[in-house]
Amino acid sequence: MAIGKLFIGRKVRDIRQANGATQAQFADMVGISTSYLNQIENNQRPVSASVLLSLAEKFGIDITELSSGQNDRLLSALTEALSDPLFETYSPSLQELKLVTQNAPGFAHALIAAHQAYRRGNEQLASLDDRLGAAPSQEVTPYDEVRDFFHFVDNYIHDLDLAAEQLATELKLGEGENYAALSGHLEAKHGVRVVRGEAGDEAIRRFDPVGRILTVSRYASAPTRDFQIAIQIAQLAAATKIDQVLKQANFRSEEAVEICRMGLYNYFAGALILPYRSFLTAARDLRHDIELLAARFEASLEQVCHRLSTLQRPGLKGVPIFFARIDRAGNITKRHSAARLQFARFGAACPLWNAHQAFETPGRIIRQTAETPDGVRYLCIATQVSKGSAGFRAANPRYALALGCEISYAGAFVYADDLDLSNRGAFDPIGISCRICERIKCTSRAVPPLKRKLVVDHRVRNPMPYEID
Repeated sequence: MAIGKLFIGRKVRDIRQANGATQAQFADMVGISTSYLNQIENNQRPVSASVLLSLAEKFGIDITELSSGQNDRLLSALTEALSDPLFETYSPSLQELKLVTQNAPGFAHALIAAHQAYRRGNEQLASLDDRLGAAPSQEVTPYDEVRDFFHFVDNYIHDLDLAAEQLATELKLGEGENYAALSGHLEAKHGVRVVRGEAGDEAIRRFDPVGRILTVSRYASAPTRDFQIAIQIAQLAAATKIDQVLKQANFRSEEAVEICRMGLYNYFAGALILPYRSFLTAARDLRHDIELLAARFEASLEQVCHRLSTLQRPGLKGVPIFFARIDRAGNITKRHSAARLQFARFGAACPLWNAHQAFETPGRIIRQTAETPDGVRYLCIATQVSKGSAGFRAANPRYALALGCEISYAGAFVYADDLDLSNRGAFDPIGISCRICERIKCTSRAVPPLKRKLVVDHRVRNPMPYEID
């Protein structure tokens, strides 16, 4: 994949300082002049390909880590925040935004948090008609705070991932029946016995710390059952590591801490059932066929799709993948992107995205080639899944799972084999969210773009009831 101009002065400075070198010493090690290094560190000049290769060779730096990752996510979030009419008198260039996210990421995070508070305050004020007397809070909600934590750590927790992988190797998970290995380890190592729940028990998992009994719903599917056992192992075996992660996160409230703790238990469980190296190898060998991966690791499709989006280990990264879980109302209930495609933080997803079509074709995997307004093209796949199987009267929510990659990585996916990736006309024009999408002729638009004026001609009725100036 071609790499455009890279202004990564802060990263280069961090590498130099981590090696305890002055600018002159570091420039000599890289093979460039001190003045050029000074310009690079101050983002006055981009890093050349030769300098990138020198950094990779001399300091073991993964070039893909320098050219993508957290900056893309932070840049997307900052761009969306500044698209609000609140900032209508200020239209920064892309280069300005890149300089901020690369050199002052803390400032960018603070501005995004302030914008979130502003939006929440406006939304609460707008609904005061049925909430008179309630003081609107502009604090970041604990749920949003935790979601942002996982978003900006690339949905990858290194210490937990390594610990889970080591345990998976010891238990030989994936080489036999996972249930026997997981339940046997839980009893032998922690003295906890696994039993099936009673017919009327609605809990998926229930742990009795006194009796040392883990009860798992008798109606849970095998992947769900195994995942719940893995969560219990996480609570007993990874508590110290999880406490360390939570301490470093500096959450504002105890509620956020506990929500994140739950997320970290789930993370460890996913990394245990789908251990990093063996899962990455299988994903490459099976060309990201999610059904074969699910069968190979005795996992669910959702577990597989989610895990694919977390393969961000330094020096051993998988294909940069975006992943989302969407309910029938269009709400994105899970989201992460290691690709340049970043999901909107406010509002629904683009109606032209094939994720919405998955509900029309249950049991099938549907494909789409799509292009976002910035000209980046993607391979998108989506499928519908159902959660729960407790009988006719039980709630069985349905979700669409959506994942994909930039088109330059499409060859790594079995789903791209018979698609014409060279025909740009075959790519559907999609956006991130109507409120920030600049496509002015889209007849599927739900709301006008925030920073554009509308022109209404009462003499003419086009497919859109207004024109975008």
